Amino acid sequence: MLIESNNIAVHNEGLLKKHQNKFAFTASEIENAESIIQKLIDFQIAIPSWALGTGGTRFGRFAGGGEPRSLEEKIEDVGLLHKLNNASGAISLHIPWDIPTDYKAIKTLAAQHGLKFDAMNSNTFQDQANAEHTYRYGSLQNVNKAVRKQAIAHNIEVIKHGIELGSDSLTVWLADGSNFPGQLNFRKAYQNTLESLEEIYDALPSNWKLFLEYKCAEPNFYSTTVADWGQSYSYVQKLGDKAKTLVDLGHHLPNANIEQIVSILLMDNKLGGFHFNDSKYGDDDLTAGALKPYQLFLIFNELVEGMDARGMNHAKDLGWMIDASHNIKDPLEDLLQSVEAIMIAYAQALSVDRKALEQAQEENDVVKAQEILQNAFRTDVRALVAEARLRSGAALNPVELYRTLAVRNSLIGERGLKTMATGL
Repeated sequence: MLIESNNIAVHNEGLLKKHQNKFAFTASEIENAESIIQKLIDFQIAIPSWALGTGGTRFGRFAGGGEPRSLEEKIEDVGLLHKLNNASGAISLHIPWDIPTDYKAIKTLAAQHGLKFDAMNSNTFQDQANAEHTYRYGSLQNVNKAVRKQAIAHNIEVIKHGIELGSDSLTVWLADGSNFPGQLNFRKAYQNTLESLEEIYDALPSNWKLFLEYKCAEPNFYSTTVADWGQSYSYVQKLGDKAKTLVDLGHHLPNANIEQIVSILLMDNKLGGFHFNDSKYGDDDLTAGALKPYQLFLIFNELVEGMDARGMNHAKDLGWMIDASHNIKDPLEDLLQSVEAIMIAYAQALSVDRKALEQAQEENDVVKAQEILQNAFRTDVRALVAEARLRSGAALNPVELYRTLAVRNSLIGERGLKTMATGL
């Protein structure tokens, strides 16, 4: 399905007067409103190919209708999102779920939708068809060298696919670990993993980055070989300048101070990027900002301050991607909501009075510092986010237009009711 520009124009016309009133008030309240709007226009959040179908639980998956059946249809779905919000201009592929059969045709299709290819994602947490060895007891950590070599070769294959598509980064997430005490030797598991990562790192093109993700638990529940940001940091420090830590907001123990983690990694130039989602109990992969919007704002507060301190380009120098799972929501609606929440948190962080906050910190004025942050968080910046969309030709209210156009029904009509997204 294609969303035409006139659909967006008609939608915006009906909401324009109300929006203009809100925007005028918001812009009068925020001193640097124009600068924020430009940064919002520039900011793009990659959509992962695996988030375009419904997810599930360990006990079942309730597939929705009209799910993308191929890589081409996944690109088309991300193109729909980008047309609606002009903030989803990249797709992140997962190999072997998204292996192109014709690189040129896939790149042409992506370009037609205004999309680029973000980080490539490898998969050694599942056994692949016709694979000689199993990852039941781990991949890059495995005691069997032949298994490690198979996992290394897969990651190098993913890099090659990415080169053909114009990507410039590889994300590695490992399910490696153990379920029971004594199952593995922690030191040897670390050493095996490091040696495996070194071979993968050596295969990176000069302009590429390797993002090493971490996760405190699941699917192994006694130990994880890359369990937290400290362990990821340890690996990427040894690997080299092209290796960075990737932060997934759901991959932490309860009450972890993610904003402090972000600040330290950014200070040491070892923060590679983000997987945005939200959680209450664990790696819930819920809609970004659905449960902890203040935490999301505080993370962006540290990001803005840290990136500005290093003279970084907000839009280009870190990797921004959603990593969500939708068991009962329409995936495309969920993704639109997540992008909106991320943009709001970013805009709020950009509105913080940095000089006043720094002065309050230097004077140990705890109350003043809290007031500055909470005032920014409580400021309704949705009109700025909507204005950024309006100026870039997107919809003032993407979810409303999506529903008005009955996009899901159209996709069901094109693809069928019983489709299931590839790879899930």
